[in-house]
Amino acid sequence: MAPKKVIYDTDPGVDDAMALLFLEYSPDVDLVGITTVLGNATIETTTRNGLFLKDYFDIAAPVVQGAGRPVVMEPTAPPTYVHGENGLGDIPLPDVIRSKVHELPAHEFIIKTVRDNPGEISIVAVGRMTNLALALRQDPGIVPLVREIVIMGGAFGYKGHSGNVTPVAEANIIGDPHAADEIFGAAWPITVVGLDVTQEAVMSVAYLEALRDAGGKAGQFIWDITRFYANFYSSTTGLEGIPVHDSSAVAYLLDPTLFTTRLGPLRVVTEGIAIGQTIQQPNSRKFHENAWSGRPDHAICIDGDAERFLKLYFDTIVAGAAARA
Repeated sequence: MAPKKVIYDTDPGVDDAMALLFLEYSPDVDLVGITTVLGNATIETTTRNGLFLKDYFDIAAPVVQGAGRPVVMEPTAPPTYVHGENGLGDIPLPDVIRSKVHELPAHEFIIKTVRDNPGEISIVAVGRMTNLALALRQDPGIVPLVREIVIMGGAFGYKGHSGNVTPVAEANIIGDPHAADEIFGAAWPITVVGLDVTQEAVMSVAYLEALRDAGGKAGQFIWDITRFYANFYSSTTGLEGIPVHDSSAVAYLLDPTLFTTRLGPLRVVTEGIAIGQTIQQPNSRKFHENAWSGRPDHAICIDGDAERFLKLYFDTIVAGAAARA
């Protein structure tokens, strides 16, 4: 089977960088674009980080700058306490970046790439869905041409996981809830990989040490950028390790059998105390006419095989590093 052509929509970001390497090193992926969005840092910083990663790991895919603000709300301050001031755990970064940003804005790049490759483009979106919303607004005709969209975002209450910014809201969704609700209202094939499964997959200190020792340049880089990130989780939650958010979405793309899903229409709360909450109306029961009626069904992940996923990540990075050594 030919590798999947993938646009990676991202806000690098420690875990975003880890997921980018997962995509780049997988033999089952043809990475055709890296589109950036604000989130873990400003759009200028996330784009610069994307260009740095392209240079540092000799990634062929273009880096395409996207939205610097949500579609409706005012932008909020980046979570520097999670990802550091530079978005990559405050590791030293070069003053000069060799690669240049693509000439198109991200939403137009998405439209063009999908239209040039009908039925072939998978989109892995691990930041705010602003770029996708802008693409959808400009050209709704791309919806049936997209092969699939895998989203890291949201939380639906499985295994006790709700929000990580508020008691009900996950960071990517609350960062642009209007964009998310628009995306979920379109009938393209979407799978949402939320905190319900990402917080069940934890890379322990021992795992990260083993990856550092076996994973060559990539393994050392992952170790370095996760020092700040791991300290955040240790100091705020007591977790000795890091939950694997964005790479879980890549794992679903590579092997959907790692996850159990549930179907039903989705809504996002866009105002009030519960802003950013993701709610699925399950297809397992009937409801009277409501705000979910007439919306397309999408899948959410409600369980996953964390052990198999972590092995897939480890093996992919180690094999990819060996091939590039």
